[in-house]
Amino acid sequence: MSRHEQSITSRETDYSEWYLDVLKAGQLFDYSPVKGCMVIRPHGFAIWEAMKDDLDRRFKETGHVNAYFPLLIPMSFLSKEAEHVEGFAKECAVVTHHRLRACEIDGKPGVEPDPTSKLEEPLVLRPTSETIIWNMYRDWISGHRDLPILINQWANVVRWEMKTRPFLRTTEFLWQEGHTAHATQDEAVEETVKMLGVYADFAEEIMAIPVVKGVKTANERFAGALDTYCIEAMMQNGWALQAGTSHFLGQNFAKAFDVTFQDADGERKHVWATSWGVSTRLVGAVIMAHSDDTGLVLPPKLAPIQVVITPIWKGEAQRDELLDYAYGVRDELKAVGIRVQVDTRDNMKPGAKYFEWERKGVPLRLEVGPRDMQKESVFAARRIGGKKFPIPVAGVAARVQEVLAEIQQEMLDKALAFRQERTYRCDSYDEFQGLLESQGGWYLVPWCDDSEQEDIIKAETRATVRCYPLEGQEEIEGKVCFKTGKPATHMAIFARSY
Repeated sequence: MSRHEQSITSRETDYSEWYLDVLKAGQLFDYSPVKGCMVIRPHGFAIWEAMKDDLDRRFKETGHVNAYFPLLIPMSFLSKEAEHVEGFAKECAVVTHHRLRACEIDGKPGVEPDPTSKLEEPLVLRPTSETIIWNMYRDWISGHRDLPILINQWANVVRWEMKTRPFLRTTEFLWQEGHTAHATQDEAVEETVKMLGVYADFAEEIMAIPVVKGVKTANERFAGALDTYCIEAMMQNGWALQAGTSHFLGQNFAKAFDVTFQDADGERKHVWATSWGVSTRLVGAVIMAHSDDTGLVLPPKLAPIQVVITPIWKGEAQRDELLDYAYGVRDELKAVGIRVQVDTRDNMKPGAKYFEWERKGVPLRLEVGPRDMQKESVFAARRIGGKKFPIPVAGVAARVQEVLAEIQQEMLDKALAFRQERTYRCDSYDEFQGLLESQGGWYLVPWCDDSEQEDIIKAETRATVRCYPLEGQEEIEGKVCFKTGKPATHMAIFARSY
C-alpha cells in the first residue's frame, strides 16, 4: 500500500487519529522539523486562500482596509497592559541576539549566538499585534476626524503551545486580525458585534457550518478585553471549536499607549478599541465538521477543485477524442466560474483516480467514457453520496451549478441537524457529569456566573463554558444554577472543546 493509499482510522475507533489520517490522506499538511509547527501543502493552502479571499471581500465591504505591522515587538510593549502580558507571557518566543557565529559542538562544526550581538532590548515574536498597532495609532490619531480607523492585517503569529494539533493549535499559524479605533463606546461595541456577524455569515454561507454567536465568561475572555464575543461550532464528536472571536477592548490599550483624540468640543479623550480574528484553525473546523471515514469532504464554495473530469479511454485514438470532449466540458464549466480540472494521467486506473479525488474532498466527479460521448452527456458522482446520474452536455454548466448548490445546502442542513440532535438541556450537575462521559455534545444549562466554580467544573470534567448565546436566550428568572443552586444569571453552553 502506498503512502497515498494509507488506511484512515474510523471516527468511532479514534476520532483524533481519524482527523490526522484525513489530513495526511488529503495531502493538506506535513510535519515540520520545528516541533509544533506545520508545513501547509498546496491543497491545504488553497483552502485557506479561498477562506482568505472571501473574508477579505467581506471586510472591505464593511469599510476596512489592509495594512501590515512588524513581526518583532519590543518586549517592553507587552508590559504596558497588565492583563495582556499576563495572558500571553507563557506563550511568547523571544529574540535576544541578531547574529550567529561558528563554533564546535561535541567536536563537530556548529553555530551559537554571537555574544557581541546581544540586543539592548529583547524582541517578542508577535503572539498578537495589539501592542505594536496601538503604539502606531498614537501617532496616527489626533482629532475626531481621524476616527474611526478600520484596519485589518493578514499575518502569521507565534504562540509557544505545549500541546499542538495541525491547523487547530500550532506554534506558528496564519490568521487575520482586525484592529479598530473609535470615538465612542457605542461605536466600538457596534463594530465588535458587526464583525462577529461577518464571521457567522461566512461560517454558514461558505463553510456550511452553523455557529452559535455568544459572549465569553471572564475566565475565557481575551487578555485585555472588556468583552469577548465568539462563534462556536460543533464538531462531529460533539466537541466545540471556537471558530472566531471579536473583542471589545474598551479603552485599555488606548490608556496603556496614551492614544487620545480631541473631540468636536475640543476635549481630549481616550479612544475606544476593538480587535477580531480568525485563523487557519478554520481549515481544521471544516475537516472535523464534514469529513468522513473515506477522507476529506469539502463544501463546494471552499473546494479548490469543485469538479474533476475523469476521461476513461482504451487506446491512443480513443484517448485523444475523449480528451477533446472532456476539455469542451471543462471550458463550459470554467466559463461560469466553476473550478474544474481534467485528470489526464495515464499511469493510474480510473478506480485509483476516483479514490484519490474522494480523499481530497472534490465535491463532484464527472466521468467521461465512449458511451457518454456518444450520448453527449457525462456521468456524475457526488462526494457526499447518492446514486450516480447522467448530465447532458447541453446545459451542463447550469446543471453542475445546481448540483454544487444542492451539495452546499445539504452539508449545512446535515451539520445543523447534528448540532440540534447533540445539544442537551441539563438542570443538575450530577446529570451533566453522567451524560458528558457517555455522549459528547453541548449542554445548555442555567448558570450563575462564578469564575471559581467554572474552574472547578473544568478540572472535574474538562468542560468549559463555551459562551452565553446571544440569540434565543430564554427567560432566566426563577431558574437556579445547575451547579450551585444559586439564582441563575444566564443560560450557558458547556462542552469539551479544542
